[in-house]
Amino acid sequence: MKKTWTIIIAILAVILIWGVSTYNKFIKAQENMTNAWGQVENVYQRRADLIPNLVAVVKEYSEFEQGTLIAVTEARAKASATTLTANDMTEEQLQSFEGVQDELTNTLGRLTARIEDYPDLKANEQYLTLQAQLKGCENRILTERQRYNELVQEYNKQVRKFPSSIIATIFGFEKRPYFEASENAGQAPRI
Repeated sequence: MKKTWTIIIAILAVILIWGVSTYNKFIKAQENMTNAWGQVENVYQRRADLIPNLVAVVKEYSEFEQGTLIAVTEARAKASATTLTANDMTEEQLQSFEGVQDELTNTLGRLTARIEDYPDLKANEQYLTLQAQLKGCENRILTERQRYNELVQEYNKQVRKFPSSIIATIFGFEKRPYFEASENAGQAPRI
């Protein structure tokens, strides 16, 4: 009888240790995703902060088409006003966030295309520096989004795999959405 209780207690201890360990893995994965999401927001914010400087330089050097500048400014304001947190993100919220960011990317593309008509501006050192910084921001955005998706993939695997799915269900850990290419990703920006 004593041996039976020892075996039962040992089995319960193993299950408890496994449960705590699995729960802690979920917490670690969530924190990694939250950190990665913070980096995504960080590079989007950096891009948004550079845009007013780019618009100011462009205004200084040309009698530029007002509509393009207004569109860039409005898209930046909309992108800056849209916030999303990693902990309670839904697929619809992520798609909405991406739609606003895509709109900003498209208006920046139109701005860059319009600048082709202004050779003096293209040679300006301030403009070239800002353009290089914006290009760097776009590359960082892609890198951080990829890193976020990799962490979401690892987390989602844990949520779905058995037996860790049991702990996920008990404690409410749910799948998280990925960044996906927008519907218009294959199309060049309209000018």
